[in-house]
Amino acid sequence: MPYEDSHLSDEDLLLAADGELPLPRMKVVNEHLAACWDCRTRRARFEATIADLVETRHAILDPQLPPVAGRRALLKARLSELAAASGAGRWSRMFRGLAVRRVLAFGFAAAVVAFAAVAVIDRWRFQDSSAIVAQGPLEPSRSLTPGATRQVNLRDVCGGAPDEGTARVVPASVRRQVFQEYGMNGAPPNDYEVDFLITPELGGSNDIHNLWPEPYYSTVWNAHVKDELEDRLHEMVCNGQLGLGAAQHDISADWILAYKKYFHTDRPL
Repeated sequence: MPYEDSHLSDEDLLLAADGELPLPRMKVVNEHLAACWDCRTRRARFEATIADLVETRHAILDPQLPPVAGRRALLKARLSELAAASGAGRWSRMFRGLAVRRVLAFGFAAAVVAFAAVAVIDRWRFQDSSAIVAQGPLEPSRSLTPGATRQVNLRDVCGGAPDEGTARVVPASVRRQVFQEYGMNGAPPNDYEVDFLITPELGGSNDIHNLWPEPYYSTVWNAHVKDELEDRLHEMVCNGQLGLGAAQHDISADWILAYKKYFHTDRPL
């Protein structure tokens, strides 16, 4: 591949998006992505294509799949109907048995076809409920993570406050509590950043109400994209283009909306 020498291969990016890389290789990929705009852009294109496939599945395939409860009710009604037809004799019983087997066979075949169709798209694990838990939320829960700040001024924020490093420290016990509160105890911790909703560079604290598990990859809006927003807001605050309070409010209210606002785009750059 043309990217083998200096960039990640398409295979690495796709396997990373699907969570199928071994952890050592995933670490190498994440480190490269953190420093390479080209590969982050290619990854974003791949993820946008996956997102389009998922949306197509919801729009076209889902309405065509009959609910499981409906199939069971239909089968139960048919069996009751056949059982009620008493006194039909040996041939009648034989035909009833054939009818039941045909209903069961048809139901099983339909279920297999439906499952296979869904599995083709759900291989990317974006939409099934267990995958949603594994991915983590794109934005933090307002009740769990409303945001929290520490007492700072512009000199602290723009001059490198002495306590900035302290604010960055998140004890392991707090990290575990964050995953527990978000119902993600079984999620691989290396796939997520226990991120600050309001970054310490903007006066955010390491209080648990300012922390949430944010995915490093598997979605377009991820921890790397939020890092870009944090850098942009910090630069604007220190250049006098934006007030510190406004920056804290915007990133804590809806960081994705804030990204779109300050980068003037609907998708990550």
